[in-house]
Amino acid sequence: MIRINFNRIKGPLAALMMTALLCGCAKADQNDKMVTEQDTQGGEPALNVVYDVPVSIPSALVDQNGYRTGAEKAVIFKGNDLPDKFYVYNLDNELEYTGQMRTTNHDDEGVEIKEGYFSDLIEDGSYYIYADKIGSSYAFRIQNDLYDDIFNEACKKYYKNRCGMLISEEFSGEEAHAACHTTEAHLQENPARKLDVSGGWHLNSQADRDTVLGCKIAQNLLLAYEMNPNAVTDDSGIPESGNGIPDLLDEVKYEVDWLIKMQDERTGGVYGSALTIRDESDDLMQAEVEITPITMEATIRFATLLADFSYLYQSYDSDFATNCLKCADRAYNLYAGKENVRENAEGFYAAAQLYRATGASNYEQVLTSYFGSDGFESLFRSNEDIFLGGITYISTNQKVNVDVCSKIMKLLMAKTTDIVDAARSSEYMVTSEDHEQLLDDMRTITITDHIIYNYEYTTIIENHAHYLMGRNPEAINYVTDTTERTYKDSDEALGIMNQPLLNAKFIFMLSVIKE
Repeated sequence: MIRINFNRIKGPLAALMMTALLCGCAKADQNDKMVTEQDTQGGEPALNVVYDVPVSIPSALVDQNGYRTGAEKAVIFKGNDLPDKFYVYNLDNELEYTGQMRTTNHDDEGVEIKEGYFSDLIEDGSYYIYADKIGSSYAFRIQNDLYDDIFNEACKKYYKNRCGMLISEEFSGEEAHAACHTTEAHLQENPARKLDVSGGWHLNSQADRDTVLGCKIAQNLLLAYEMNPNAVTDDSGIPESGNGIPDLLDEVKYEVDWLIKMQDERTGGVYGSALTIRDESDDLMQAEVEITPITMEATIRFATLLADFSYLYQSYDSDFATNCLKCADRAYNLYAGKENVRENAEGFYAAAQLYRATGASNYEQVLTSYFGSDGFESLFRSNEDIFLGGITYISTNQKVNVDVCSKIMKLLMAKTTDIVDAARSSEYMVTSEDHEQLLDDMRTITITDHIIYNYEYTTIIENHAHYLMGRNPEAINYVTDTTERTYKDSDEALGIMNQPLLNAKFIFMLSVIKE
C-alpha cells in the first residue's frame, strides 16, 4: 500500500511531484508495450483486476518517532547523483533548516549513501526532510522527552500480558481482560497432581508461560534498572504505581511470585513451563494449564534471577528478598548436585549472582575456577552467561580479586571498542541489521557507558534506536505502530515490543538515552 501525505505536499512540491508522475507515464507509453488482462480477453474491460503496486520507500531515511531536542540528529540519503543540500520543513511546509549532505564513501548494493545533520534545529515540532531528485522523508518529531512514552509503552507490555489477574481498562485500554488461568494446573507427567501456578507473564499468542524465557526477560529488566535507576519511575500507569517502589521492579516481582510457585518444595527443582491446553473452540483465557517437568536449565536460570532480584529488592522488602535468596540457594544446590557448575556457563552466572548476594566462599570458588581457565577471555566475548557473570563480579561489594576485575574491565573495553568500530564503519550507523545482535551489542555498550561515561557511547546507542524506528534500508519503524511505515507493513508483523525478550533488551537500551 502506498500512503501519500497530501497535507505536507503543497505548492511547488506538489507541482514537482505531479511533473514526475506525468513524466513517468509518458516514458512508459513511449518505451514499454504492456500486455494487460484486457488485451488477452479481447476488447471488453476486465472486471475486478487488482494491481499489486510496489511500496515506494523514501530515499531520505529518518527515525519516524523523532529526535530529542538537544541530541545529534541525522538523516541518511540513498540514491544516485545525490544533490549537495537538503531542507527541513515543518508540516505547514515552511522551511526551517537548510543542511549540507556529507559523502560517506558507503553504498548499498551500488546505491550511493550520504548523511545529513540538522542537530542545530532545536525547535520542538513536527517536520519532514526534502532533497532535490529524491523527494521527501516520512514525518518525524523533535521533542525533548521523546522517549518517555515509548519507554513506558514498552514497560507496560508486561503488565498487559500478566496472567491470573484482572487487567483493567484504566491501565490497558482495549487490551483489558478478566482474570485468566486461575484454576489449578496439572502436572504433565502426573495429571492427577495439581498445583496453583497462577500469575506470571503470557509470553506468546497461546498464553504460555515459560520459566527460562521469563527469567531471561526479567534479568534484562533488572539490568536496565541497575544500570539506569533514574530512568525508572513509580508512575508508569500500573496498579502498583505510587507504592514507593520503581514500577519495573514491581513488574519483575509479579513474575518472581509466579516463579516461586514453579519451584518444587521437596527438591528445589523448577518446572519448565505452564502450557495452555485447549481445543480451537475453547476460550484461550479460561483453558486448562499443564505444567511441564522440572529441568536443570529452568532450575539454574531461576537461581540466577532470584539471587539478582534478592540483591536489588533488599532495600524495599528485606523479608521477601531473603526468601528469594533461600529459593535461589536451594535451586542452585540441586543443580550443582546434578551438573558440573565449573563447566557450565549458566552455573558461572548463577554463582556470580549468588556470590554478590551472599559472599559465600563456595560460590567464589566456582568463579575462581573460571577466571583461571584458558578459555575465559574468548568465552567473555562470545558467551552471554560468562559475559554477564563477569559484569556481575565487578559490580559486587563483596571481596574481589583486583587483578581479575582489571582483566574483566580490559575485556569489556575491547568488546566495546569492536562495537564502536563496527558502528562507525556502517552505512546505517549500526553494528548489525539483525535486531537481536544489535540489541545485545547495545547492552554491552550501555554497561560500559554506566561504568565509564562517554558521550560517543550515548550517541551510538541513540543511533541504534533511530535505526529500529525507521532509519534503516526499508524505512520501517520496528518499534511503534502509529507512524507512516511500520512493522505492520512488513514481514516483521510482530514488532519488537511484541517479542518479550527483545522488548526487554530494547528497554535496557532506551533507559540510557531516555532522559
